[in-house]
Amino acid sequence: MSLRQWSRDLGLGVRFAFAGGREGWIRAVLTAVGVGLGVAVLLLTTAVPNAMSVRHDREEARLDWPFGNEQPAKADDTLLIAGADTTFRDKDVRGRLVEPEGARAPLPPGLSRFPAKGDMVVSPALKKLLAADGSALLRERLPYRVVGTIGESGLIGSQELAYYSGASGLAAHSGDAGPATRLKEFGNPNPSKEETDPVLLLLILVVIVVLLMPVAVFIAAAVRFGGERRDRRLAALRLIGSDGRMTRRIAAGEAMAGALLGLVLGTVFFLIGRQVAGSVEVMGISVWPSYLDPSPALAALVALAVPAAAVLVTLFALRGVVIEPLGVVRTAKPARRRLWWRLLLPLGGFAMLYPMVGQGQTNGDFNQYLVSSGVILILVGITALLPWLVETVVGRLGSGGVAWQLAVRRLQLSSGTAARMVNGIAVAVAGAIALQMLFAGVDGAYTEPTGQDLTQAQMQVAVPSGVPLAETAQKFTDTKGVRKVTALWESYLGDSSWNTENGPDLATELTVGDCPALREVAKLPSCKDGDIFVLDGDEYSADGPKLNKPGTKLYLERSSAEGSKEVVWTVPAGITQAHSVKGLTDWRRGGFMMTPSALPKAAEKLVDGQIYLSIDESVPDAYEYARNTAFQVDPLAGPMTWASTRQDTKFTTIRTGLLVGSACVLLLIGASLLVSQLEQLRERRKLLSSLVAFGTRRRTLGLSVLWQTAIPIALGLLLAMAVGLTLGAILLKMTDTPVGVDWASVLSMTGFGAAVVLLVTLLSLPPLLKLLRPDGLRTE
Repeated sequence: MSLRQWSRDLGLGVRFAFAGGREGWIRAVLTAVGVGLGVAVLLLTTAVPNAMSVRHDREEARLDWPFGNEQPAKADDTLLIAGADTTFRDKDVRGRLVEPEGARAPLPPGLSRFPAKGDMVVSPALKKLLAADGSALLRERLPYRVVGTIGESGLIGSQELAYYSGASGLAAHSGDAGPATRLKEFGNPNPSKEETDPVLLLLILVVIVVLLMPVAVFIAAAVRFGGERRDRRLAALRLIGSDGRMTRRIAAGEAMAGALLGLVLGTVFFLIGRQVAGSVEVMGISVWPSYLDPSPALAALVALAVPAAAVLVTLFALRGVVIEPLGVVRTAKPARRRLWWRLLLPLGGFAMLYPMVGQGQTNGDFNQYLVSSGVILILVGITALLPWLVETVVGRLGSGGVAWQLAVRRLQLSSGTAARMVNGIAVAVAGAIALQMLFAGVDGAYTEPTGQDLTQAQMQVAVPSGVPLAETAQKFTDTKGVRKVTALWESYLGDSSWNTENGPDLATELTVGDCPALREVAKLPSCKDGDIFVLDGDEYSADGPKLNKPGTKLYLERSSAEGSKEVVWTVPAGITQAHSVKGLTDWRRGGFMMTPSALPKAAEKLVDGQIYLSIDESVPDAYEYARNTAFQVDPLAGPMTWASTRQDTKFTTIRTGLLVGSACVLLLIGASLLVSQLEQLRERRKLLSSLVAFGTRRRTLGLSVLWQTAIPIALGLLLAMAVGLTLGAILLKMTDTPVGVDWASVLSMTGFGAAVVLLVTLLSLPPLLKLLRPDGLRTE
C-alpha cells in the first residue's frame, strides 16, 4: 500500500470528521476535549524539568555566603548580609538584612536598589499577606516600610514570601560563627552536581511513569469516542464501494482529526494552566509562568505521538470488526477474549524488574530502561487484563431487579467500552499503591531522629552575642503562650589565643545559665548564683578536666570579627564536679558551666544564647507571639520550631512532586471520565428515550447507569489493588527493603479512585435526567 493511498484515505477521514454534519462535529469535539486534557498534562509534564532547573538556578544565583575559606575584607565592593528568616502560620518567610559597605556593593537579584535602614523590599506574595486583615502579628514582626517589590529574577516562585531590609551595625556579627557574612558577589561560582543515590533515582523514574501512564491511557480512550455511531457510518462507506482496509484507514483519519483538534485545545488548556500555575501554590511549591516552557524536543514528540497513537489505536480497535455494506458485525455476540497474551504483558514487566531484586543502594544505579519498560508493561497489562475480567465476570452475573438487569445486559453487550472508562482509574490506583508501598518502605532510610524532646520544649531561639542575658530570658517569660523558658548562653574556652593562625591546642565548651536551666543539662549536687562547675560524662568535648587547674588562663572565643577585645578568664580553685546528662538534646555537653554572676562582665557580650521554650498550644498564635518576642530581642535571633524527626530534603521533594502530580492526574481523570460518560449517554439517547416511552421509570434507568459504572469500577479497583501490591513488593525487594503493606494507604488510594468515579457519575445525572424524555425519539 503506497504512502499516497494512506494519505488520501486519512485525509478523507479528516474531511468526514469536520464536514460530516452535526454528529461528526460533536464526536470530533468530544474527542478533542478528551485528547486536549491529556495533551495539556503532557505539556505541563514536559515543562516540569525546565521549571525545576530554573528554580534551582534562581536559588543558586541568590546564594549569599562566601564560597572560600575566609570572608573578604571590607571594601568598596562588599556587602554585609544576614539571614532573618521567619515563619508565619506554617508559611516560611525568607528574610535578609543588607548593609552595603561601598558604592559598588553587589545588588541582590531582583532588586533595583538597596533599601535604606527601616525600609524593606518585599515579594508580591508577602506584600499581599502583609496587607491581609489577619496579619497584624506579622506586621508587628516586620515593622519596616515597604518601598518596593522583588523582581521575578530574585524569587524561586510566584508565591514565595521574601523580603530584603536595610540595616546597620552588621559588622559586629560578621565573624566565622556570626549570623552576618561579608561578600563580593551573589551565587555559587563553582556549582557542583550532587550525586543522587540509586533508590531516589528509582523513585523518580517510577513516579514519572506512574503519573504519565494514566494520561496515555486516557488519550487512547478519548480517540475512540463515538465508536458505535462511527461504525454505522463506515458501513455506508462500504455500501458506496470502499473496501475494508480503506474503510479502516478513513476511520483512523476521523480519529486523527479529533486528535489534531485535541492538540490545539491541549495547547490552549496548557497556556491557561500555565497562567493559573503562576497564581497558585501546591504543597508549598509555586512557579512563575515563564518557568513552564516545555522542551522543544519533548513538545514535538507529543505533537507527533498523539495523532500517530490515534491512528494506531483506531486500527487496533477495528482489527476484529467486520464492516459490511449492510452493517457492522459488532452487534452480534463477540468472540470471547483470550487471556494468555494479556498475561504476557505484566509477566514481561516483572521479568524485566526481577534481575534488579536485592540491588539496594550499594550496587550502583538501577537500569533506567529496564525500570521504565518494566513498570510500563505492568501498568499496560492492567488495560489488557481489565476488559477480559469485566467480560468474564459480567457474563456470569445472574438475575436481579430491572435496573440490575438493564445494567448487566448493557455490560454484556459492550464490556469493552465500560472497561475503557475504568482503565485510567485502575492504572492510576495501581501505580499509587505501588508508590505508597515504596515510599513507606524506604521512609526510614531517609528519616532520622533529631533528638529534640518535644515534652520539654517545642521551640528554640538562637540569640546572637551582645544581647543581655537576664533581660532576654525575662522577655520570653512574659510572652503570651510561653509556659517555661530555659535560657543557656554558650561559647568556647581555649588554652591560648584564638587570634593565632592555628588557634588553641585545647578547647572546651562554656555554658552559662541560672540553676534551673543548668539542671536541665547536668546533675548538680547543689547550685546557687556564683557557682562554677566542670562537667564529666560529655561526648564531644573531653578537654574540660585537662583545663580544670586553678590559675589556668583560658581565652574566650569571639563570634564577632570586630568589636570587643579578647577576654581572658582565670580558672579559680574549688570548682564543683558535675555529671553531664542528655537534656533538651540527645547529646551530653562538656567543659565548664557557670551561673550568670560568675561570668566576667567583659564576656557577657561575647556569648551566644540558646533559649528553649515550652509553648502552650491551647493559646491561639502562641508560636507567633514567641517569634515576635525573638524579633524584639534582636532581628537576627533565629526562632526554630522543634520536630522529633528530620527528613532528607530530596526525598521530601520527590514525595511532594508525587502529590502535586497526583492532584493534576486526578483532575485529568475526573474531567476525562465526565466527557466519556457524557459521550456514552449521547450515543444511547434514543435507547433511553425508547425505554421511557414504554413506561420504564426514570429512577430505574438512573440506577441502571449507576450499576453500569459501579460494576466495572469495582472490578478495576480489585485488579489495581492486586497489581499495585505485587508491583510495590517487587520495588521494595529491588531496594533491599523488607516488604510491608500500609493498608491504610492502600485503602485510601482505592477510596480516592472510587470517589472520583462516584463524583463523575453524580455530575452526569442531570444530563441523564434531561435525556430521559420520550421526545428524544424525534429524528430528521
